[in-house]
Amino acid sequence: MAVFTRGFGGRRQREAEELPPGQYLADGFPVLSAGPTQYVDTDDWSFTITTETGERSTWSWQDLLAMPVEDVTVDIHCVTRWSKLETRWRGVPVDAFFEDVESTSEYVMAHSFGGYTTNLPLEDLLDGKAWVVFEYDDDPLTPEHGGPVRLLVPHLYFWKSAKWLSGFTMMPSDEPGFWEGFGYHNYGDPWREERYDGD
Repeated sequence: MAVFTRGFGGRRQREAEELPPGQYLADGFPVLSAGPTQYVDTDDWSFTITTETGERSTWSWQDLLAMPVEDVTVDIHCVTRWSKLETRWRGVPVDAFFEDVESTSEYVMAHSFGGYTTNLPLEDLLDGKAWVVFEYDDDPLTPEHGGPVRLLVPHLYFWKSAKWLSGFTMMPSDEPGFWEGFGYHNYGDPWREERYDGD
């Protein structure tokens, strides 16, 4: 199944369209991280959702590959002002992980190998808005870009698409993640240019 962002068309047409405020089209795929690149073997990778009651649901790499997979084509926008159009990913919709998870929480803290965190409203991860991805441009996702697995939330600035994803913790109330604690915007909508706290 292919998913396309609004106004999808030919490359030249897309490049002529308006980008979110303050963004420019990137050459290549810039690599930016809050800390050192994490190298996680797929044999050691797992993904865990922990609810507000402490109940844990965990998936292994083999579990992930057995889940319903989607091919996704989306634009991505980094808070450092670069954008890439029509990026191609393969992964599992976040909705699939929540089919058997019971929670009344409205917020999620995404966790990464290496300690990185970022907070999101649960509604921004469901209904086909986000994926747990393991391929980029028909190749396995490299560690520099968050492999073996990263979160993909293309409608928000890219720091919300946590690299080296290891789990979600459900939260009854919102709490800041890593960059949000250093003054980045709590939500991060590129079209509203929500880069920093107060934007």
